[in-house]
Amino acid sequence: MSKNVIEAVWEIAEPICKDLGLVLWDIRFLKEGPDWKLRLIIDREEGYVDINDCVELSRAMDKPLDELDPIEQSYSLQVQSPGIERELVRDWHIEKYIEKPVILKSHKAVGGRKEFKGILKSCDKEKIVIAIEGETKDFDRKTIYRIAADDFEGI
Repeated sequence: MSKNVIEAVWEIAEPICKDLGLVLWDIRFLKEGPDWKLRLIIDREEGYVDINDCVELSRAMDKPLDELDPIEQSYSLQVQSPGIERELVRDWHIEKYIEKPVILKSHKAVGGRKEFKGILKSCDKEKIVIAIEGETKDFDRKTIYRIAADDFEGI
């Protein structure tokens, strides 16, 4: 059910984000304790998302969500930026970060480690390649727990 909710909300939110000059980065629909949260994660092509962007999108989403009613249970709407060390969830996120610093966490240890920092070199459906200390390492996508932007690089 969560996937259908995300797809339905994506269809509503993406054109609204574009009209506001925002990029819809991700949508999460999850249960936290007894409450359901619909979390819209937004970004900008240039510059940073601020609280005003979040408020503006939240207000713009109220009426379409009420009218189309894609979610059966009660929930709270949250709008936020991806933040520092944004998680790279979708294929286009990963492709956008080629030649940029990333942090990769693996389910299983590789050379005694499960966390790696390096430059994302390439990706396909089966693997992700990262340059770490002058060497490239291939990671099977099935073994990757999390991959995120290493936004602390150069700060």
